[in-house]
Amino acid sequence: MGTPPSKLAIDKENCRKYVAILHRYSFVTVAAGANGADNRQMDSSPTPAWPQIADEARCPCLSGDTYGLCCAPLHRGDPAPSAERLMRSRYSAFVLGLADYLLDTWHPTTRPESLQLDSGIRWFRLDILSRRNGILPHSRGEVEFSAHFRDGSDVGTQHEVSEFLKQDGRWFYVASV
Repeated sequence: MGTPPSKLAIDKENCRKYVAILHRYSFVTVAAGANGADNRQMDSSPTPAWPQIADEARCPCLSGDTYGLCCAPLHRGDPAPSAERLMRSRYSAFVLGLADYLLDTWHPTTRPESLQLDSGIRWFRLDILSRRNGILPHSRGEVEFSAHFRDGSDVGTQHEVSEFLKQDGRWFYVASV
């Protein structure tokens, strides 16, 4: 068996279809060529372990906003305004492999020392089922959700009710209740 080619030429229409598939199912963005040439070269080397997403792309948490208006500011250090927004940003962090963010937003009393995320698991849908408190004037809240994932050819759902605590002006994930 021969060595696979290192570059793959894709015509403009197929490139658009491929990008649409990536946007819809993997939350990956692909940059177009500088001049939008009809015959782009796309690298066929292994994809990065974790998807990358542009601020203009829809947010992985499926809030309806773009990543730049939704979870990106939280991933960059802004405090979450509610327990649900922290839940959504943590889901997006699982999608994008942001283990440090997950640890930073985990309450110190329940936070593990380290966190190893499995890049083989791809999270593709978040459903917020219910929320209780989690906004001013409350300092505690609960968010019930279902997070859907693929692991190879297997598909699954993680259903959880998460507890959150607001401390020193910031929301933290505490535990699954």
